[in-house]
Amino acid sequence: MTSTPGLAAFDVREIPFSYRGSWLDLSPVVGFHETSDVIHLVSHVNGMHAVLRLHPQRAGSTVATTWHADPTRLVWRETDGTGEVAAVFESTTVVRLRGSGLALRIQDAAPGLTSWSGSFLVTDPLDDAGLFSSYETGRRYRIRGLRGSLRVEGDGALGVADRAVVLGADDQPWEATLEEVTSGGTTGPGASTFDELVDRVRAEFGVYLDAVAPWRTDETPAATLATYVLWSATVEPGGFMTRESVLMSKHWMDKLWSWDHCFNALALASGLPELALDQLQAPFDHQDDSGALPDSISHSEVLFNFVKPPVHGWTLRRLRADHDLPLSGSRLREVYDRLARWTRFWLDVRRRPGHELPCYHHGNDSGWDNSTTFDRDRVLESPDLAAFLVVQLDVLAELAAELGEDAAGWTVLGDRLLDALLDQLWTGEELVGVGALSGARSTATSLMNLLPLVLGERLPEAVRTTLAARVSAHLTPHGLATEPTDSPLYEDDGYWRGPIWAPSTALVEDGLRACGSHELADEVNLRFRRLCERSGFAENFDARTGAGLRDRAYTWTAAVYLLFAADHLRRSGPPRVARPQWAGRPSTTGPETGSVA
Repeated sequence: MTSTPGLAAFDVREIPFSYRGSWLDLSPVVGFHETSDVIHLVSHVNGMHAVLRLHPQRAGSTVATTWHADPTRLVWRETDGTGEVAAVFESTTVVRLRGSGLALRIQDAAPGLTSWSGSFLVTDPLDDAGLFSSYETGRRYRIRGLRGSLRVEGDGALGVADRAVVLGADDQPWEATLEEVTSGGTTGPGASTFDELVDRVRAEFGVYLDAVAPWRTDETPAATLATYVLWSATVEPGGFMTRESVLMSKHWMDKLWSWDHCFNALALASGLPELALDQLQAPFDHQDDSGALPDSISHSEVLFNFVKPPVHGWTLRRLRADHDLPLSGSRLREVYDRLARWTRFWLDVRRRPGHELPCYHHGNDSGWDNSTTFDRDRVLESPDLAAFLVVQLDVLAELAAELGEDAAGWTVLGDRLLDALLDQLWTGEELVGVGALSGARSTATSLMNLLPLVLGERLPEAVRTTLAARVSAHLTPHGLATEPTDSPLYEDDGYWRGPIWAPSTALVEDGLRACGSHELADEVNLRFRRLCERSGFAENFDARTGAGLRDRAYTWTAAVYLLFAADHLRRSGPPRVARPQWAGRPSTTGPETGSVA
């Protein structure tokens, strides 16, 4: 099989094979920084769980295969080319499987069955399907044969035992469905053939691609894959997910954090405005009585141990400035009320009595978990926080005026907060944080301290000129290091102590433009795009080498690439003829640790 023309081929070790809306994926990534040599069915219900192992076999033994994936299907191909197994998503809960020349053994991924782990396997007396019941996910996985043989091994076995369903015989074509069942019922197989399903998925993804990235050209070669990363990481409403939501990844970062979603909303807004608004609003569905947003949301938990920075006003301003969003009437009122409560949380709950500036309680509150800015104090009146809130207060004033309400109160609060930022955190040479309890100054080498660039002309000229100039110290050949590479505090894989990140890059790039430093902003934009085109859409990147780090299929990275690519094309000249141009990376092959075509 070759990759579908115009669609991106990808390595399933980096990007899971999935489908818009599904809580399932097929991937060898089975846990936190844990990659298997076998593709698993992985569920993101009740956390990330590798439920079933999928082994292509010949004569009862696992054979060496290579893996080939594009947005429509995943194929295991025997290294000598004589047999293959293929998978396509029939729906969000059903995977269609087909084999020729190879059988497929689907077995419990857990080594044994206990009262809290593993899957119990029986033959369904209804139709002889194999039925796994998983303790980890609280779901059943039903394997129904459509053509060829199906054999259940370990029927009713307890404890340590081989529990598997074997599909097909070596020389016998076969076809089956693998369905996640959430109740006693089952949907049954659809009427479409395997090839018809592939065509349908191709069409569905094509519509999404043309909505999100209609501008793609040869100058933006990673646009198709970036779009797939967003499309495939999307889940339908379920559990605590109240809306169709883009997870940060369908690897182990399978949550929605309360600032990550903003960048995904921005990338989706031009072509899918309703989906973009859902991304913006999702955390607000869980806003508590104080106005706080949760730190994160997943299928089965909502965490309030930390919060995330208030970049939502900045996001809303960009969404409304750049896109024709369906935001008026009662919907506008809801957005305004929620944003007002979120802002009041910082002013009412996160300010020490007698202080004008609000504070973070931990680096996690800022999104920059272990930034060097927090080395001296965790409870910190930070310049980025004050700046985000000034922007948010300005946006609230704009919304209030639009709704016919008094905007002056928000304006007064914004002016006071800006004055406090400049009076207390600007040294004349740099912006620093101040411990809310200690009064001590923070270190000021982190890129985090330059985020007030987003205030643009709200900053005095001398301040914005100085901050813009300091950005250059962070600019490596690959992009903006979060800590300068010559800093004694820099770490190659130090999370927020050196690596390049998408959100910090997006905020600084936008801030540079707001401050009039367009040439430097263009260079930041270019280097980040080239980084993604070389190294994919990792959670973050080594600032010295450009290598992708940590989770390798992170949606805000893909989102910022799409934002930057679209903005670059708009600024660089007349419209180009859009065409799906990227067919994928060069093919690599290997044993069942496999690879991509």
